[in-house]
Amino acid sequence: MSPRDNVAYFAAVSGGKDSTAMCLWLKEQGIEFRAVNYDTGWEHAETYRYLRDVLPNYIGPIESHSLEPDLDEEREAMAQELEGMLGHRSAFVRWILRYRMFPQRIRRFCTKKLKVHVSRDLMRKATAEGLNPVSVVGVRAQESHKRAKLPEKELAPLLDCMIWRPLIRWTERDVIDIHKRHGVPPNPLYLRGARRVGCWPCINAAKSQLRMLEEDRIQIIERLEAMVWELIQRHAAETGCEVDAQGRPLQPPHMFWAPGVLREDGVPRPMPIRKMVEWGKTARGGRELDRQMSMPGLNDGCMRWGMCEVASN
Repeated sequence: MSPRDNVAYFAAVSGGKDSTAMCLWLKEQGIEFRAVNYDTGWEHAETYRYLRDVLPNYIGPIESHSLEPDLDEEREAMAQELEGMLGHRSAFVRWILRYRMFPQRIRRFCTKKLKVHVSRDLMRKATAEGLNPVSVVGVRAQESHKRAKLPEKELAPLLDCMIWRPLIRWTERDVIDIHKRHGVPPNPLYLRGARRVGCWPCINAAKSQLRMLEEDRIQIIERLEAMVWELIQRHAAETGCEVDAQGRPLQPPHMFWAPGVLREDGVPRPMPIRKMVEWGKTARGGRELDRQMSMPGLNDGCMRWGMCEVASN
């Protein structure tokens, strides 16, 4: 993609390895860019520290952008209680309270509200200023079958701009190598074994991420689940609507929908966070504990990054 005088490159920076590698590559190519973080308010504390204290030393200043809903007095008080537990404001929490529900795979308003709409507003502002914005993202085909089908460049009508994926054909090895080439330490979560460091946790979290959840985050999710249920019950009492869209009695909402093994009576139901954490400790099928969980070196992050010593035989 050849630069033009009025092109403005907006590099989406999450604190993860791929977006960091993308920014380092842009610097190698001599391409000027604005590093922007679309703050969900639901990242791990280590990720926020990495974005604030480490990464700017290597890629330059990082702008933070977010989108929050207006809340009534009751939900504002709830949000502030949860944010006190988190230690920062959280657009993710606020949107959940606003909608009285958690994001679901078929209704992922988290991605839409926290990333797509924020990016769109930023691109539109740049266009209004006479610029030709390009959204640069660190997506790699190796990550999933869906991403493998994405082109390197395309027009994104929803964002009103071009989207560029310069790392689309990169491997994880390429990503790690460019970190080492520039002497950039990875997000500490990778060294603890994390494969992804986005929302903590994501509603589509794998077992590996569930296993890494600390007690304080579990307690926050439990409190959020209770608050949403309270809001649902109050709304049902006020409106007289005590069934869901399918006509079934309302059920307590939870952040995660159970995988097949946890379905009750063949009906998928949301499961409380602690039950999901316990499921995260099981092997494939969810019926027995994963015996490899405690094996040294399993999914060992520092081994993958070549940043820990291996004892010789």
